[in-house]
Amino acid sequence: MVLKIDIDTYRGTREGTLNLVRMLSAHQAGATFLFSLGPDHTGWALRRALRPGFFSKVSRTSVVEHYGLKTLMYGTLLPGPDIGKQCAAELRSVQAAGFECGIHTWDHVLWQDNVAQRDAGWTTRMMRKAAARFSQVYGVAPRTHGAAGWQMNAAAFAEHDTAGYAYASDGRCRLNDDGTLANPADGPHLLSDGATVLKHVQLPTTLPTLDELLGREINGVTVSTANIADFLLQLTAGATRDHVYTLHAELEGQKLAPIFEQLLAGWKAQGYQLASMADYYQKVQHQTLPVCPISWGELPGRSGQLIVQGEARAASRN
Repeated sequence: MVLKIDIDTYRGTREGTLNLVRMLSAHQAGATFLFSLGPDHTGWALRRALRPGFFSKVSRTSVVEHYGLKTLMYGTLLPGPDIGKQCAAELRSVQAAGFECGIHTWDHVLWQDNVAQRDAGWTTRMMRKAAARFSQVYGVAPRTHGAAGWQMNAAAFAEHDTAGYAYASDGRCRLNDDGTLANPADGPHLLSDGATVLKHVQLPTTLPTLDELLGREINGVTVSTANIADFLLQLTAGATRDHVYTLHAELEGQKLAPIFEQLLAGWKAQGYQLASMADYYQKVQHQTLPVCPISWGELPGRSGQLIVQGEARAASRN
């Protein structure tokens, strides 16, 4: 079980991240922390209010409760704090605790709401700003990336190869309404951009996230904080394949921490090793992997389009 942690906000970095370090350390679990390294402009996300599905998600997941009113004013009524500058000590403490650290983005909302329509110049500037800040904080170049909101474009994927990343986790596997994989063969793959096959390996998220499940009626049952851990554990029962689970410092690292504790204990009981993206790459790097085109799609419980694993067209040994 690969634990991929997205950190979107200043509050998530200051509070949720350190809570997760304590929880994971207690379980002797590996994980990859992916940081937003520039300004927190979470308040800009309110512009998504006109998107289909936005209000249903907000009502289901209690955005104000999990993110805090102050966070929702960053970039509008309050200036957005610079996460990489103001939280450098917290970022370094995660690495010092033995966890893999990588890049989520420079500015979470700016990237998520714009990258799909932006050109290569804008895209590479944003990515290189984040990489430069990472190097400033840690004293070494970054090694991996997980896209904010699972939003990318062709230039962003190409930049991974330019930066020398061996692996990243920028997309999702397609899911059925009940959270099961639409194509059980989905998983690690290479990407093709036309006739070009990119070098880095993609390790897509295979499971639904908590905010995609909470409040939905699935198979006649409303998913709540009381039963969501059991629901996810049913999806992973049998330990017949590897999974990548994306969690958020703002959710599992704060009010939903008790649910994550249940998941950690449950996955260990199911026989999973709780691992980082780097651990997973070491396992799959010499395998013959499918080559899939850069593809977009929708997922149950999430509004808008995002990067999803496409239909495999070939196989290649990385």
